[in-house]
Amino acid sequence: MQNAYLCALVFTVLSSFSLAGTAAPAPSLNVDSPIQSSAQIDIAAQNAKVNLNAADAQTLRQNLFGIGAAKAKAIVAYRESNGPFTAVDELLEVKGIGKALMEKNRERLEIK
Repeated sequence: MQNAYLCALVFTVLSSFSLAGTAAPAPSLNVDSPIQSSAQIDIAAQNAKVNLNAADAQTLRQNLFGIGAAKAKAIVAYRESNGPFTAVDELLEVKGIGKALMEKNRERLEIK
């Protein structure tokens, strides 16, 4: 009987600590601060569109899903040898870029 009571008491105490930890207020963000954290910059970069005709290999690699260094260089090389992209779908002409990869990134791409 004492063992069950002790277990229940320990469970209650641990549950209280768990709830107190999750109910703690989140630290407030100072919106007026000119310094942005790297997480804020990463989120902004992920939401930004990538101009296929202006982006360098580093930008392509960082901002597009499934694009590593080799594919990013292939995109830049294609653009340099064939001229600027005229449509986002023209990216399918680059070796290593398939329909699935294109669809993952379609909303992130633009032509200017």
